[in-house]
Amino acid sequence: MKTTQFKLNLPDDVKLWLEEEAVRNLRSQGSQVVSCLRAAMSRQATAHDGVEE
Repeated sequence: MKTTQFKLNLPDDVKLWLEEEAVRNLRSQGSQVVSCLRAAMSRQATAHDGVEE
C-alpha cells in the first residue's frame, strides 16, 4: 500500500488523547490516526448504505 506523508497540526488536548490511545492500543500514533480514520470511513459508508435515494 502506498502511503503519503503530511504535516498535521493538532490542539494539545487532541495530541495528548492520541498519545494515550496509541499506547493503550499498542500502536504508533500514526497507526492510531489511520485506525480512527478508517473507523470513521466505515461508519460513514454504513450510514450511506442505509439511506434510500
